[in-house]
Amino acid sequence: MKYLVLFLLPICLFISNQLHAASNDNTPLCTKELEQSFLKTAIKISHPNSKTVWMSPGIAKLEWSTENIPANKTIQFYLSKDDMVVQELGIFTNTSFIDKIKLDPGMEGDNYRVFGIELFPEDKYSIAKFATSMFTIKKVPRVKSVITETTPEKPVIRETFDGRNINYVNELNVNGENIRIHLWDHGRKDGDVVSIYLNGEAVVSKYLLEYTKRVFEVKLDASKPNDLFLYAHNLGQYPPNTVSIEITDGEVSENIILNSDLKSCEAVLINVNK
Repeated sequence: MKYLVLFLLPICLFISNQLHAASNDNTPLCTKELEQSFLKTAIKISHPNSKTVWMSPGIAKLEWSTENIPANKTIQFYLSKDDMVVQELGIFTNTSFIDKIKLDPGMEGDNYRVFGIELFPEDKYSIAKFATSMFTIKKVPRVKSVITETTPEKPVIRETFDGRNINYVNELNVNGENIRIHLWDHGRKDGDVVSIYLNGEAVVSKYLLEYTKRVFEVKLDASKPNDLFLYAHNLGQYPPNTVSIEITDGEVSENIILNSDLKSCEAVLINVNK
C-alpha cells in the first residue's frame, strides 16, 4: 500500500497542475490542442514593394516567400487602391513567382498595394495574410499615330491580248479563291474552237464547243481583279463565237455570255471578297 501511494502521487500532482492551468485560461482545451497541432504559416510579398512602378496596360509580376505552406497549396492575390479591391490578380500555386499577370486598363496612381491570402489553410484559426507597401501604377504613354494619306494604286487591267482588244462586259464578286467554270456552246453548234484565259494563262485551250457543260476548276488571285476572257481560234459557221459560262464559288453562281471574233475578246472581271 505504501508503494502504491508513492507511485500515484506524481500523477495526481501533474493532473492537478493541468486542471489549474486550464481554469486560468478561457480557451477551451480542445481548441488549444488543435491550434498547437499545426505549424504557423506566413506569407511575405517581396515584389511589388514601395519602389515598384507598374505600367498600365501591361504585364505585372509577383514574387513572394512563405513559411510552412507547401508548394501545392494555393494563394490568392488582390490589387487594391485606397484599401478597396480593384482587380483580382489570380489564384496561384505556391511557386514564389508569377510574371504573366495582365493588368486591367485605366490603373493610375500612387496608392496601390497587393494583398495575399492563404487558401484552404490547415489551421482555420491562423490564416497567413500579407499586404505590401503602397506603390505606383503609371499609364503607358499613348503613341501618336501618323496618318499618311496615300492614293490607292489603280489595278492594272489587261486591255489587249495577242493583238486583240479586250472588252469587259461584266464584273463579279465571289467569296473564295477557288471557283468552278461551267462552259458550253450558246446557240447553234457550228464548230467554234475557243480558249478561255484567266490572268493571261489558258485554263481551257482550243476547245471545240459542245452543248453539254464542261467543268473547270481554277484558283483566283485574291489581291487583284482577275480577268477572264474568251479567245476565238476560228469563226465557225455563224460568227462570232459565242460561249455560255457559269461561274460559281460553291455558294452563289453567275451566268454570263461572252462573244469573240478574230479582232476582239469579251471578258469579265472577277474579284475575291475580303
